[in-house]
Amino acid sequence: MPNYQGVWSLSTQFQNASGWPSPPSIGLFGGGVTGGNVIDKIFIETAANSTDFGDLTVSRAELCACSSTIRGVFIGGSGNVMDYVTITSDGNAADFGDLLTSLSSASSSSDKTRGIVFGGYNSGEVNVIQYITIASTGNSQDFGDLLSATSESAASASSTRAIMGGGNSTTEVNVIQYVTIQSTGNATDFGDLTVARRQLASCSSSTRGLFGGGWDGSSIRNVIDYVTIASTGNATDFGDLITSMYQLAACSSTSRGVFGGGDTNAMEFVTISSTGNATDFGDLTRSTRYLAACSNAHGGLS
Repeated sequence: MPNYQGVWSLSTQFQNASGWPSPPSIGLFGGGVTGGNVIDKIFIETAANSTDFGDLTVSRAELCACSSTIRGVFIGGSGNVMDYVTITSDGNAADFGDLLTSLSSASSSSDKTRGIVFGGYNSGEVNVIQYITIASTGNSQDFGDLLSATSESAASASSTRAIMGGGNSTTEVNVIQYVTIQSTGNATDFGDLTVARRQLASCSSSTRGLFGGGWDGSSIRNVIDYVTIASTGNATDFGDLITSMYQLAACSSTSRGVFGGGDTNAMEFVTISSTGNATDFGDLTRSTRYLAACSNAHGGLS
């Protein structure tokens, strides 16, 4: 096309969608014994102290959390409450709906659309599995049952399978169980953790699930172990946390897992695809325990 004096020459360039930069991997840590309504924010790929995100609708501890790429949901810990936030937008949480029953000390994980809530405590350990549709609001629905009633476990996921490990079923257990997220039904045995323990935390890439910390009945542990989520079998030693921690929480991107809290303000990270000991990440805004964490980039979203 010829150019003429005094006339603009316009051209248009289209960029393939895959060329756009990915949104940052954001992790949220919410609730806890201290600062129970506080939500902290981190950028998972950048080691640094957390910053204030907003507040939960109800101050509480012994809760759990799950998330899609857009929304994080904080579950239980005070009655049957669930509340949610938009992960990329700082601000206070809003009411999501209600659990089937009041629960504390449950665990949860998710894929892109559905969150799974495992067990918990209500005048004793329960064996119920529940699910929510994260993009909507509303009450949870029955999914199936655990192999046994369990609380204080930890859960993570791939895009197809949710795994739950450890917990308290009258005593500390080493059992790992799994479900197919987009189905309903009872949990199936996966294998065993390297150490029976409760009050641990879990995070995942799209292929590998990690379980870190916990209480083994006599001592606080620094152990991290891992499984390949698509298979079944016993966990393998991954490495150690810097500090023995329990009553902690964890979140992840597809490459990095961050463990935080556990009656401290410390956060530590590992590279999920490798094995090795954790490295210092930074500090939460407060020292707390019995908190929950989620992210917009965990392995269930791949």
